[in-house]
Amino acid sequence: MTTAETLLTPSGRTAAAGDDDSTPTLRPDALLLDFGGVVFSTRKRPEAGLEVARIAAELLAQAGHHRSPDELASVFAGGGVALRDWKNSQSRLLEPIELDHRTIWRDFYASPLPAAEREVLVGHAGELQRELTTRSSEHTLRTGLVELLDTAAELGVPVGIVSNAHSGRAHRAILDQTGLTGRFAVQLYSDEVGIRKPHPGIIDLAARALGTSARRCWYVGDTLDRDVVAGRRAGVAAVMVTRSHHTDTPPFPVTERADLVVDEPGGIVPALRRTVRSSSAGPTLAEAAAGRPIPSGVSESDRLPSALLLDHGGVISTSEPDELGLAAFTARLAEGLSAAGHATTADQAASGLASGRIRHKEWKAAHESVNGGPVPEIDPVTFWAELVGPELPGDPDAVAAWLHAEAHRLMYDYSRVKSARTPRPGIVELLRTAGELGIPVGIVSNTVSGRGIRSLLEDQGLLDLIAAHAYSDEVGRRKPDPLGVRTVLTAVDADPRRAWFVGDKPHRDVPAARAGGVGTVVIVRGGATGDDELEEAIASDPTLRPDHLLDSIEDLLPLVFAPTVSSQPDSQPTATSTKGRS
Repeated sequence: MTTAETLLTPSGRTAAAGDDDSTPTLRPDALLLDFGGVVFSTRKRPEAGLEVARIAAELLAQAGHHRSPDELASVFAGGGVALRDWKNSQSRLLEPIELDHRTIWRDFYASPLPAAEREVLVGHAGELQRELTTRSSEHTLRTGLVELLDTAAELGVPVGIVSNAHSGRAHRAILDQTGLTGRFAVQLYSDEVGIRKPHPGIIDLAARALGTSARRCWYVGDTLDRDVVAGRRAGVAAVMVTRSHHTDTPPFPVTERADLVVDEPGGIVPALRRTVRSSSAGPTLAEAAAGRPIPSGVSESDRLPSALLLDHGGVISTSEPDELGLAAFTARLAEGLSAAGHATTADQAASGLASGRIRHKEWKAAHESVNGGPVPEIDPVTFWAELVGPELPGDPDAVAAWLHAEAHRLMYDYSRVKSARTPRPGIVELLRTAGELGIPVGIVSNTVSGRGIRSLLEDQGLLDLIAAHAYSDEVGRRKPDPLGVRTVLTAVDADPRRAWFVGDKPHRDVPAARAGGVGTVVIVRGGATGDDELEEAIASDPTLRPDHLLDSIEDLLPLVFAPTVSSQPDSQPTATSTKGRS
């Protein structure tokens, strides 16, 4: 990275941080700073390891365990190497979590020690981590930091700290020693909130704590893989970097770049002084730089859906029980159990599976949403080892262990044979027309095996027509939870308001689509929900009412693809429609 100092202006052009350009930028609602590398420069203290080892040796001696500080220092040094590798790996994750102090000391620093000694140190983990963090580096206020704080105060911009830290307590104490604690409106440290950069939530939390949103803040860090990436993911108005010894040595290549790069915090002052306070919630720097003008009209292509989200069962295909396929499966299940030493007949396997399916319905009823909370999906191990296993003959623990080991294979095989599925009339034309018009199609389906559905789609020649998949067993949530809907919308980069969702179960599909922000929701008859049940659900609960209630997939085509196909002969909808929401 060069030291070029550039900042995106609202017009999208770049202005040197110190030039005389009079084009103003919007003043941020808050300025968020990293701790190390921005507020402070740091220099490692090699002697810190031995100092903390002496403290640890005293704690062990008080419990009757005797270790030399030199021996402990060597053990802790290995933990430091492992922890550094862990931190680098977390920077690659989308939403990394932070370790608590006990985990750090149990699994990293003290893991090679005997259990008794390890637990003594784990019991003092918070204090040991504070000592280690405090002693590991010398902290010096960065040049220009006070000038930046003074400027922010003069312009009425609150300042906060957002930092990855294994001991926020130590960081707060270090800041207290400078006498500047009162200059920061909020301090947010990863060990105290449980997530770490580049998780965008850590910046979002700080912004909300200051009464604003991330998109109206500036964020200043010193690393690419953690700070710049976190800022971009959070959607801040501008991401800035004050160079440090970490800036040019990310653990892996990073494509994101900062809007402004300076050698010290004071370099941000000219850019901040050029800002003007917005009297309204106008566009942010990031929005303006991305070139997102509000359209004065809507083009013909914009009248088409931004994406088409479909349920699988009941929409793409209908199903009928496959008694022969299920019988063959239970026979194979019995053979597998018997081969492992758990003598089981086909009838016993069938009876166990039937009981497990009843328990599965009870499990789903017990795990429905409460006050709009998450709706989990069952995992294969729970289904087979905990729901089916207790009804099978043999040693319960041994049978459960076998089912645990084979659960994922069993679930795939079971999903492929429990029903005979047939594509619905009109679905092939729907998928192909969407592809020709450039409308991405995604599947959002509750299922015990997304792998099984993909295999079925491939057999039917439909897999290549699907752009994105979100199956409840894979995302971990089942409709009416909106996670699957949001996952597909993100995958196809679609505007939710212009997206369509087509399902067959009003009590699951409609609320999932609405909560996911989908603009148009369709329920089609002929799926898993009978007409009487469907009509009763819609009539009794206005929140379950779709925008369209159709008789068939064929009736969907002229609605979705208007005006492209609506003018063609014989393309007028023949379905029953209910428009509007209550």
